[in-house]
Amino acid sequence: MSKKISIIIPVYNCEKKIGRTLQAALKAADTYRKSGGEESDRYVEIILVDDGSTDNTKAEITKYPTVKYFSQKNAGPAAARNLGAQEARGEILFFTDADCLAHSDWLELIMPHFEKPGVAAVAGSYGIANPENRLSRSIYREIIYRHMLLMPEFPSYFGSFNFAIYREVFQKVGGFNPAYRNASGEDNDLSYKISSRGYKIYFAKDALVDHYHPQVLKDYLEQQYRHGYWRVQMYRDHPRMVKGDGYTFWKDIAETVLVLAFYFSFVAVFLGFFTLGACFLGLSVCALLGINIAFGIKICGDLKDGLYFSDVMILRAFSRANGFLAGCEIFFKKKTTQNIGSEYSATI
Repeated sequence: MSKKISIIIPVYNCEKKIGRTLQAALKAADTYRKSGGEESDRYVEIILVDDGSTDNTKAEITKYPTVKYFSQKNAGPAAARNLGAQEARGEILFFTDADCLAHSDWLELIMPHFEKPGVAAVAGSYGIANPENRLSRSIYREIIYRHMLLMPEFPSYFGSFNFAIYREVFQKVGGFNPAYRNASGEDNDLSYKISSRGYKIYFAKDALVDHYHPQVLKDYLEQQYRHGYWRVQMYRDHPRMVKGDGYTFWKDIAETVLVLAFYFSFVAVFLGFFTLGACFLGLSVCALLGINIAFGIKICGDLKDGLYFSDVMILRAFSRANGFLAGCEIFFKKKTTQNIGSEYSATI
């Protein structure tokens, strides 16, 4: 007997994209059912949880009567996914995001890996839904670089944009932590809880969902600020992961250190330590330029695009570091965190 599947999608103010997302999910479900043959008992349901949208998202969803619709007051994507899991009938829960388009073979490529010994969750990778945009292409190329060259077969991390998990395991580890109010850090937290309990996560790099990667630099940098902000809580909850998780690596840590050194150089000059300040300033600027130009060209495979994306990565390093510093202040002072996000999006 086939295992029942539930596809869960959290959504907030995504009226322009949710139709295509649901069409792709419905096609993937139909493809999986048909691949089982005429006598197939394969069960697939699609659950969408509206996290208090204020646009016409609900009206768009009601155009698809087979989709199960639930709503809640705005509480963040982690809470929305937990509600979807609570309402799900499936033995295996699939998660993707409202700005992702599942490939038609998505379910077929992930399901067989649950037969592997000890595997409790299976993660997939990205495609790109907006390749015409230069920033989007560059972001996508970096993600693929990380996924294909850095991610091991059994990683300790997955992204909430594309993964599946046994419902029983999801419940045992407590699901997503709703304290992560934005779409940032909640997937790290869940994957670390799974791996720390001895369960295996398998990386199925050929199981794809296309994503609308950011097209506007300002939006992308704000997103990266949030990543830095919530990383403070993530490291506080999982201190062993400060060294990296197979997706993040030495470059991410080094960039934050170099940005802090850049800021320190001005403090040193202000205090009268001109030579020390000049040394820190020169070192941080040269290192940031050298690292990111080298990686930009390597990732993009083209000098012009590589130089463009190296600038983006340098700005991103400052955004992440600024978010990290803001997060330190908030969490160390134990203040109430605020929701600084907008619509849900899956990005690095």
